[in-house]
Amino acid sequence: MSRPVTVVTGGSRGIGAATCLRLAADGHDLVIGYANDDAAAERTATAVREAGARCVTVRVDISDEGDVEGLFDTAAERLGPVTGLVNNAGVTGRLGRLVDTDTADLRRVMEVNLLGTLLCSRRAAQDMVPRGTGAIVNVSSGAATLGSPGEYVHYAASKAAIDTLTMGLSKELGPEGIRVNAVAPGLVDTDMHAAMGDPDRPARLIPTIPLRRAGAAEEIAAAIAWLLSPEASYTTGTVLRVAGGR
Repeated sequence: MSRPVTVVTGGSRGIGAATCLRLAADGHDLVIGYANDDAAAERTATAVREAGARCVTVRVDISDEGDVEGLFDTAAERLGPVTGLVNNAGVTGRLGRLVDTDTADLRRVMEVNLLGTLLCSRRAAQDMVPRGTGAIVNVSSGAATLGSPGEYVHYAASKAAIDTLTMGLSKELGPEGIRVNAVAPGLVDTDMHAAMGDPDRPARLIPTIPLRRAGAAEEIAAAIAWLLSPEASYTTGTVLRVAGGR
């Protein structure tokens, strides 16, 4: 059988990079979509190739329809038909109350987290439906059900929309043989916290987590890999929470 070809957006760092490495180990060829860090994308691609997988990197703004089309066109041209999609790319903006959040930040969070996921999912479905098979995994967040007051309610709202998208699209595409699921990570120790202006956030929130630690990107990647695998062949419409009990 041919190897699965999986597109991972936001694949250069953090959960995305860990997912690429896990999928490479599981026998996938990878298309790494990334926003702007060329060096990080190439480091991840090198590690993926060292694991024995083929890999292509594509710089992409997933909120731009043309960029998304180019991402999937490149995947098909370089590696073959796309069999899997991991909608991992996302932004939070800086931590803070909604009353203090700029409209530009609100717009960017929704455009990347929601519109970008919709655009990528639509293109993936267009490619998968004629073949009658495929799998999509969306990266949601535990924030979708917690609301994240005082931190980023706009981000939480965008991830709640991802949960609804997962449920609805799974029912729409199920008869076509395509599975759609999501993983909802809790607190994970990545550089996202520094990017949002609070590098000490993981340490501060650990007491609120029943398992009393932050998660590792590799633990989220393992859940994503399972949902893409044949072992999850009867799983669709599921939001799998990987959040240490929170």
